[in-house]
Amino acid sequence: MAPRRIFLTGASGFVGGHLVARLRRDFPDASLCMPALDVTDAAALRAAVRTERPDAFIHLAAVSSVGAARQDPDHAWRVNLHGSLAVARALLAEAPDCLLLAISSGEIYGRSFRSGEALDETAAPAPMNVYAASKAAADLALGAMVGEGLRVVRPRPFNHTGPGQSAEFAVPAFARQIARIAAGLQPPVLHVGALDPRRDFLDVRDVCAAYAACLTRSDALAPGTILNIASGVPRRIGDVLNALLELAGVSASIETGATLLRAAEIPVAAGDARAARDALGWAPAIAWEQTLRDVLDDWGARVRQANA
Repeated sequence: MAPRRIFLTGASGFVGGHLVARLRRDFPDASLCMPALDVTDAAALRAAVRTERPDAFIHLAAVSSVGAARQDPDHAWRVNLHGSLAVARALLAEAPDCLLLAISSGEIYGRSFRSGEALDETAAPAPMNVYAASKAAADLALGAMVGEGLRVVRPRPFNHTGPGQSAEFAVPAFARQIARIAAGLQPPVLHVGALDPRRDFLDVRDVCAAYAACLTRSDALAPGTILNIASGVPRRIGDVLNALLELAGVSASIETGATLLRAAEIPVAAGDARAARDALGWAPAIAWEQTLRDVLDDWGARVRQANA
C-alpha cells in the first residue's frame, strides 16, 4: 500500500534532495513532511510525529562521512545513535503502526570485508571507524526494538555518488579538482588518497529508487528486515579517477596526500544485493559512465558559478 504521509529527516542533504524528487515522482498523492528538526531533541521530534502522524518515516539525517565523524566523534554518536533512538521512541509512542526506514550503511561491515567476498546481510558488522561504529550501533539497536513493536526496515547502502555531493567524498573530490584544472584555476596536479582500494559504487538516484521501493513493498517486508543496496561491482579508486580524467579530457599528474589516507584501508569492499533484488525488484539502472558525467557536469557548473 502506498504511503499517504511520509516524514523525512535529512531532506536538505545530498541524498535528501534526490530522495525528495523520487518520492514526489513515485508517490504524487502523499504529503511530505520535512521539518528542520534536530533529531537529538527528543521532545521536539515526538511532538512533530504526534502532529504529522506519518505512516512512513525515512530517517536519513546523519553525520554521513568518515572524516566528519572523526573530527567530532561525540557529535557523531549523538546524531547517528541517539538521534536514531529518539526517532524510534517517538514512533513507538505516537505512531506505532508507522514504517521506519532507518538508513544504515555498508560501511558497518568493516573488517568482515577482509574475506574478499561480496558480503550479504548475514555478514557480521565489524566497524573500523567512528562513523561506521555509530551507524552499526543504531542499526543493531533499532533491530532489537522490533521486539517492542517497531516496524523498521534497515537498508545498508554501499558507496553512492552523484550530482550534488560534497567534496568530502572521493568521486566529487576528484571531479572538483578536475573542474578547477579545466577552468585554469588549479595547476594540473591532483591531490588524492589511496588509489588501489576497490569499492562498490552506486548512483545516488539508484539508491533513492531502492528506498522508494521499500515503501512500495513495505507490506512484504518483515519488521527488522536488512537489505544491502549495492552494485556488487568493486571498482578500483584509481580507475574511477582515470575515467573522470578521460571523460573531462584533462591531463594531470597525481600526488598522494598523507592527510587523505585512512589509517586502515580494506583492499576490497563489495556487497551482495540479491535480497534487495528479490524483495524489491530493484537493481541499479544508471550506467556508471553516466554517473561520472553527471558528477563532472555538476562540479563544472559549481566552479563556473563560484568564479563568475
